[in-house]
Amino acid sequence: MNYHDISHDNMNNGDGLRVVLWLSGCSHGCKNCQNPQTWNPKSGVGFDNDAKEELFAELRKDYISGITLSGGDPLYEENLEDVLDLVNKIRLSFPEKTIWLYSGYEFSHFFLLKDYEGIRYHLPYTSMPEMKSNDIRSEIISKCDVMVDGRYVDELKDLSLKWKGSSNQNVINIQESIKQQRLILYCD
Repeated sequence: MNYHDISHDNMNNGDGLRVVLWLSGCSHGCKNCQNPQTWNPKSGVGFDNDAKEELFAELRKDYISGITLSGGDPLYEENLEDVLDLVNKIRLSFPEKTIWLYSGYEFSHFFLLKDYEGIRYHLPYTSMPEMKSNDIRSEIISKCDVMVDGRYVDELKDLSLKWKGSSNQNVINIQESIKQQRLILYCD
């Protein structure tokens, strides 16, 4: 897994002061993406023990609310195993800190939810290899607190939105959404 940057004391990518890990690799290719330099999974530098220690040093600070995983896309195929390992270690070491996840994938693709008429829906998996990847993606998401989901859509860009770039995206309270089996927004 490669990354481009670790931002300290960031206030723009989640609630409170956060450390942000900007990962490499994205297959969504959103028009006018703010970080196209992160699309190539080989760009940036390797996420090594020094990078992990830098993240953990930031998370030890009592004024840091948590970590935000962004990029690129943390749920990019080549990132999955390493992101899952990192999220597990953060959960174990810092259970009081929140984990935010930005992804072009949609939350409803991974979890059974009730729509407004009470009908359950779930997008089907398209192939066996994708099914394994989606299981890992679901596991990662389920260990996070907030997910900003959906591709950035330039035609729906709205600078007044909190923590998201376009109006099609959602800022989701993951744990409540899973518990209630319906989409619960963290904020509009």
